[in-house]
Amino acid sequence: MNRRAWRAPVRAVTRILTPEPAQPPIRPAPAPGRSAIVDCALYVDGVRQPGEWHYADALAAARETDRAFVWVGLHEPELPEMTEIAETFGLHELAVEDAVKAEQRPKLERFGEINFLVLRTARYVEHGELTENSEVVETGQVMLFISPLFVISVRHGDACKLAPVRADLEAKQDLLAHGPWAVAYAVADRVVDLYIAVADQVEMDLDALESEVFGRHSHGRIQRIYQMKRELVEFKRAVAPLQRPLMTLTAQINREVPKEIRRYFRDVQDHLTRTVEQVNSYDDLLNSILQARLAQVTVDQNNDMRKIAAWAGIAAVWTAIAGIYGMNFAFMPELGWRYGYPIVLTVMVLSSVGLYRWFRRNGWL
Repeated sequence: MNRRAWRAPVRAVTRILTPEPAQPPIRPAPAPGRSAIVDCALYVDGVRQPGEWHYADALAAARETDRAFVWVGLHEPELPEMTEIAETFGLHELAVEDAVKAEQRPKLERFGEINFLVLRTARYVEHGELTENSEVVETGQVMLFISPLFVISVRHGDACKLAPVRADLEAKQDLLAHGPWAVAYAVADRVVDLYIAVADQVEMDLDALESEVFGRHSHGRIQRIYQMKRELVEFKRAVAPLQRPLMTLTAQINREVPKEIRRYFRDVQDHLTRTVEQVNSYDDLLNSILQARLAQVTVDQNNDMRKIAAWAGIAAVWTAIAGIYGMNFAFMPELGWRYGYPIVLTVMVLSSVGLYRWFRRNGWL
């Protein structure tokens, strides 16, 4: 038998032994209207499968394929759409409510086989000059529903966009092959990296504010310092509470997170710890700046009061002498002197000059 005759059986056996890539089924076009779904993809062994997937079809394919999971990305979903997704993936109603309202602090909760991780995002807002109404830090939220078969990311606000995270992670197939927890790590790493960037920018604002307050011609208004204090408190509320969820994810007793991914989470935890220390130091520094500015205002007010009192003392000499000679009595000393008037004026001027020199020497003027 020649070589050409063997080709047909070999091709048939090859098609049987080599599974074809999963293909999304054809679904009718969705009804017109806003959809919160930014992206939905099926991953097998860290490789994104081609085509556009409906989340229900992707989940069904993930259940039938080994080492496969679904990543659904949502941006500010409404309750009806989020309810449909929750019914498909079996999400708990309490977690769904939290994901829609987006008013949660960083936390990690478990509902059966599904973990619910809440992250608060932060972004530095560029501004030419710090004013009483300047927005320095913009915050948002990212919620993650994590299970062995899927991960659902719900983003609120634009402080941390997840499209770059997905693109970077898809380029690292070895890491993405670890499943949904690799996605959770990549998102947490991105969020903490933004924390570091915000902390560095806030430090520059604090340096500028400190220079204004302690400069030779200080003019730092207390309202500006207080506004910076409020922005820093908002940033601190986003950063500090995330320590406890990361401690849970990196714990040795946590067997849900793959061992290799726990190492990555430890790196994120180290960066977060450094950022928390920075924010705490900024808070202490800003308190010191505020107290110093209040002390400066008090000193300035005391100086103004001393100046007013000094000029009032100088004016009192003129007032006293003029008051005595304005009592219109017929018999008063020196009324008949030819040079009485210039002598009185000379006494007033000399008394004022003497008092001015004395106040000046004592730092009142």
